[in-house]
Amino acid sequence: MDAEIHKGIDAEMGGRGDTGTISASPRARVSTSVLRWLGHISRFGLAGLFLFTAVAKLWILRDFVSKVAELLSSMGMNYERWQWPATVTVIGAEIVIAALLIIPRTIRIGAICAGLMLVGFSGFALYYVYGLHGEPLECGCFGNIIGSQLGLKTALRNLALLIPAAIVFFGTPRRRS
Repeated sequence: MDAEIHKGIDAEMGGRGDTGTISASPRARVSTSVLRWLGHISRFGLAGLFLFTAVAKLWILRDFVSKVAELLSSMGMNYERWQWPATVTVIGAEIVIAALLIIPRTIRIGAICAGLMLVGFSGFALYYVYGLHGEPLECGCFGNIIGSQLGLKTALRNLALLIPAAIVFFGTPRRRS
């Protein structure tokens, strides 16, 4: 019965209708191949970005901790108590997200976590500048390699990175149990 369905689909798609498999047009195969490559580039690009930022933060760990403390203090939090847990949480989350994006069974979960983290960072950048009316502060997102201040540019950059996260999420096939 499945063979008959495949023959009918094959005939509708311009095939001869005499094979037991679907013969997609070359154009469909090329677009599928391009989408697959775009998904791989987005997936490994995001994983590389999250690993890069985690390593860059570890490279300047003491400086990054002081930047986190400054952000926490501007929000009225006890920065002496929370600076290290917040720093470890951010760096650990970036490493975990990179691992989730690399491991084949957890790609979609990694894309969701990456998207949530990017939205969270964007929301915090906007809240710091416009809600708390904070001074421009070097966030240390990329260590000392790339200068980046909290604000609209940082938020827009992070929101633009949602595009590859969406490509990874929607372009990765679901695993069936």
